[in-house]
Amino acid sequence: MKPESYKLNRNTLLLGLGVITFISFFAGLGSGPLFDVDEGAFSEATREMLVSKNYLTTYLNGLPRFDKPILIYWLQLLSVSTFGISEFAFRLPSALAAAIWAMTTYLFVRRERNESEALLATALLVLSLQVSIIAKAAIADALLNCCLAISLLAIFRYWRDKRRSSVYIAFTAIGLGVLTKGPIAILIPVAVSLPFFLLQGELKAWFRAVLNPTAIALFLTIVLPWYTLEYMDQGQAFIEGFFMKHNISRFSGSMEGHSGSLFYYLPVILIGVMPSTGLLLTAIARFRSRLADPLYQFCLIWFGFVFAFFSLSGTKLPHYMIYGYTPLFIILGYELARSERPWLHALWPAGLLLILAAVPPVLARVIPTMASLFVRTQLQGLLDQMAAGHFSILMVAASILCMLIQAVPVMAPSLRFLLGGALLTFSFNFIAMPMAARVMQEPVREAAAIARKGGLKIVMWQVYYPSFLVYSEALAERRRPEPGEVMLTNIDHIDDFGQCERLYGKYGIILAKVPDQQAPR
Repeated sequence: MKPESYKLNRNTLLLGLGVITFISFFAGLGSGPLFDVDEGAFSEATREMLVSKNYLTTYLNGLPRFDKPILIYWLQLLSVSTFGISEFAFRLPSALAAAIWAMTTYLFVRRERNESEALLATALLVLSLQVSIIAKAAIADALLNCCLAISLLAIFRYWRDKRRSSVYIAFTAIGLGVLTKGPIAILIPVAVSLPFFLLQGELKAWFRAVLNPTAIALFLTIVLPWYTLEYMDQGQAFIEGFFMKHNISRFSGSMEGHSGSLFYYLPVILIGVMPSTGLLLTAIARFRSRLADPLYQFCLIWFGFVFAFFSLSGTKLPHYMIYGYTPLFIILGYELARSERPWLHALWPAGLLLILAAVPPVLARVIPTMASLFVRTQLQGLLDQMAAGHFSILMVAASILCMLIQAVPVMAPSLRFLLGGALLTFSFNFIAMPMAARVMQEPVREAAAIARKGGLKIVMWQVYYPSFLVYSEALAERRRPEPGEVMLTNIDHIDDFGQCERLYGKYGIILAKVPDQQAPR
């Protein structure tokens, strides 16, 4: 399909892009409970900031939390101060950051390429399975991605026009990124821009930008106040906790069991960019034909560095790869605009929907083999949810509809692909994810409501649910409970204390009172 055909219906297409952005990033933002550990930890640290009125240092369960810098907490604090403590308020900053990220991508591609590629690249980004999840998560990654996209796209604009304003935008975004997640917001722009400018034979221009006094002043004005005050408040504990543990140690070794092989991110990308996986494979097959394009070179360096760096990192988490997704979707927008048979690419999301449809019968066979009673209970709960919600039937229907849309003659082929792909993303977000939330997290929220209503002091035993602290609006010690205390645990550990009085139990998550006299162990 030729890009020019989009110009006839530009307003309609922009409206459509706005609709899918709203559905993907904002619809149902507060409908499900917070997921542990990450959403619960970020949200509870913000709640404790609200209670303590200490807006400098974040605390989690009463202890300093040095995992991330301050900006996301400030934005969440502003949100909960405006809308009250709720899932919607905790997640709103991420959704807004993702929307700005998408808008930045659209404006950049429209200027560098054309209107049709801008619409397609942005739509693919918005519909990405992994992006749509991150956009609705009360964590720092959507905000960091927004900062990375603004900074790196501004750097490319500087290469084009040599305007100092582009440098100022880049340094401002980098500063906000450092205030969001730390040195990684410097590392990626530097590691991408330096080889790109070197490849273009414009190293002097790169140094002029990097050493621009006004840009450096902007960066320091954003970054220095909080980092300085935080060091003055926490001293060496901040250096050890943030820089050494949560930055250097994350790369040099595995933290909290998050490890993997060099090939860890290959399946992450193939699933994460859905419904665009087929386009990605096509782009890989044709990459040599576009190597002379400077924008393509920039995108390859950007994605390549992110992929290589985090593949070599000792700590691996799926969402790390989205730091390199912006250039991928710029490339994929180009591919979709020129694809002669987009319906072939729709086979990928249709196929994944069929795989999802097969999950219930697979679970039914796997559950009896699980050693942990808690895992069996949770999986059985998910299986029951899927049966009650006719999950397999819905996934098969969505898969069939995905392919039927490809045959609608009055619609542009690229738009048919996007609508078919949207069925996958929205099915996952509004059918599969809520089912998982009802099993994994709804019991935590309900148990916390009982604890809050009864004014109970809770001890967490062999579990860690920061969202429980958010919903109970109280701290909880993590230790072995004493006789007479109330504990939050799971079904695998309830028998450690003899005949407990169960105050609540669902899907293997238990709130129970330890007997005053414990049986001998």
